Amino acid sequence: MAARIQSGITAEASSDAIFLTFNQTDVDQAVVTVRKVLAGIPALQQRYNDNHPEAGVHIVVAVGSGYWNRLCGDPQPKQLRPFPALEQGLRVAPATPVDLLFHIRSDRHDLNFELAWQIRSQLADAAQLVEEVHGFRYLDSRDMTGFVDGTENPTGEHRAEVAVVGAEDSAFSGGSYIHLQRYVHKLPLWQRQPLKTQEDTIGRTKQDNIEYFSADKPLTAHTKRTSLKDSAGRSIEILRHSMPYGSSTECGLMFASYCRTPDNFEAMLESMVIGDGQGHWDHLLKYTRAVTGQAFFAPAADRLERLG
Repeated sequence: MAARIQSGITAEASSDAIFLTFNQTDVDQAVVTVRKVLAGIPALQQRYNDNHPEAGVHIVVAVGSGYWNRLCGDPQPKQLRPFPALEQGLRVAPATPVDLLFHIRSDRHDLNFELAWQIRSQLADAAQLVEEVHGFRYLDSRDMTGFVDGTENPTGEHRAEVAVVGAEDSAFSGGSYIHLQRYVHKLPLWQRQPLKTQEDTIGRTKQDNIEYFSADKPLTAHTKRTSLKDSAGRSIEILRHSMPYGSSTECGLMFASYCRTPDNFEAMLESMVIGDGQGHWDHLLKYTRAVTGQAFFAPAADRLERLG
């Protein structure tokens, strides 16, 4: 029987999201409580969708790379490993590991809020909240830089082909490797740049979202540094579930990569931060800075339920 994937792994984009990260505490029976809460998430999601079918509620639960064995025991997903911290001069991609991720999303902020409140209440003193970030659709799916985000995302059935583990790790088929980074934008600096500088930095036009021809694209453009090929000439892909977030004092992007292997995200991150060895790195990093970096595995819903 095929594994039942967590629906939020491949579902189309939502208008609203909450990202919750936790660390387990050392109180008695903490592991038992966490397992019970995780096992109940598929049913909790189903109840909300039964009561609010128009909202498209999804809750993806993922376990941190350093927490898997403590929570789930052996075996573990074949490629589960820590977030690859990188640093090159002023460009950084820090590793800030945590134990759990709950990626809640729907088209209703109030329902997301209710779910976040319930999950935190159920965990009680078994897990400590590390960060809570509220994401939202900005204009016509644009990042705070004003450029459309996620244009190159896979579509249709290809989303699952990119994001969901298959026969290559049959014990964990139906799962997905997630990498999460919170970027803080230097928006005043970005907004002072001429339109041509902004477009060259991204590799697309701002208003119409038209990608530059390859010959016209700077080697330092964001789309150049993240549009990679493997040894066979095939595109290296991830499924992005990123969302803008912000307040009047700080804003940026919650970058969320879902993939059947961590290799793809790691290759893109190295291309951005370290570059190509010839001095070409992602110039978007002049205007934004990663302040978190976490690696998770989101198991199939069936495996989650068995935790209980």
